[in-house]
Amino acid sequence: MAPVRLRSVAQDAHGARPPGPVLAPLYAAGFTTAFGAHAIAAGLGAESGDLGVGLLAFGLLLAVYDLAEVVLKPVFGTLSDRIGVKPVIVGGLVVFALASFAGVFAGNALLLGAARLGQGAAASAFSPASSAAVARLAGPATVGRYFGRYGSYKGLGYALGPLIGAALIGVGGFPLLFGALTAVAAITAGWAMLAVPRLPVLPRPRYTLADLVRQTTHRSFLVPTLALAAATGALGVAVGFLPLLATSLQLPLLASMAAVTVLAVASTVTQPIVGRLRDSGRVTTRAGVAGGLGLIALGVALLAAVPVTAVVYLTAAIIGLGIGTVTPLGFAHLAATTPPERLGRTMGSAELGREVGDAGGPLLVGGIAAAVGVGLGLGALALVIAVVAVLALVLLQRAQSGSELQARRSSTGTG
Repeated sequence: MAPVRLRSVAQDAHGARPPGPVLAPLYAAGFTTAFGAHAIAAGLGAESGDLGVGLLAFGLLLAVYDLAEVVLKPVFGTLSDRIGVKPVIVGGLVVFALASFAGVFAGNALLLGAARLGQGAAASAFSPASSAAVARLAGPATVGRYFGRYGSYKGLGYALGPLIGAALIGVGGFPLLFGALTAVAAITAGWAMLAVPRLPVLPRPRYTLADLVRQTTHRSFLVPTLALAAATGALGVAVGFLPLLATSLQLPLLASMAAVTVLAVASTVTQPIVGRLRDSGRVTTRAGVAGGLGLIALGVALLAAVPVTAVVYLTAAIIGLGIGTVTPLGFAHLAATTPPERLGRTMGSAELGREVGDAGGPLLVGGIAAAVGVGLGLGALALVIAVVAVLALVLLQRAQSGSELQARRSSTGTG
């Protein structure tokens, strides 16, 4: 059989590059989930005393959004392969708006947790579907560049979320913040409805359970997913614990949340640069992922050892640089090694791994912190990330070309 040349839908219709108006609402969807999750999470960190919760309960409030995503992202990713990405993106954004509206009336920690659970369930739909749409629209030759841009808009959500969240909480508390999230999600849903093309559903070969196990345990999937989980676990911890540590150092609310913004700006600036370097062959996935994880481990360890004001901001920048390196490389590698007809399932499964990290990181640090102190909790996280960095350096392989991928898919059903 002649090799299949993998091309993006947008390249077929519009030439060499996907048009900006098509990708813009997908970037906005990425911004929405990051802005919502991290504005609230950082607010929880800075306001945990007023909410009357301890360290372990605080970790649970941070994790509940991600626990919903752990369960549902593979389900919605597979659904997007079956019915198309557009209805899953639009439907998820609508449900996110409804969950945010319910949060307007949440008057205690339990109801806030329930609203975050609903938001997490909705993000489980539109997040992997948006990633799959970016991969299909970009095509394999420029997937690093466009995942870098997609990630940078998510980083913009991380950056603006804590600052805008602090301002909104200061003016009108959590109800005003949830009201703003309702409007952002509703506007993005309408934009996606109008601008995102209805990508055709591709024919899917029948996969057995053995095929599924083989696909999800192959190193081309498992290693980058593990790296993304480690990076996202550090992000989940940083979003909550950086403001918590800054507040414990007697910094005001806005200055406490600004630590998360430093991290997010570093990640936002880094991701598109790393994506372009990857596409041009100047950065390999193995070296970039291992190096990025090493930076994250260094930043977390430094924060654990020297929790002073200047170090809080320095480590935020170091961790952001590492996350901005790992994220576009990990997703680009997954997109390049996955047949296009199951990109939704692969992105959903990979994002499940990320959410295990995002939920597990705060739970790990919060549990250890409750028993023996925050420093040792952060130190344990740094050790875990360092181990993953070594595994990536040893095990991560280069992305296969389209013809190699097609040949392997035909012979084994794996990707």
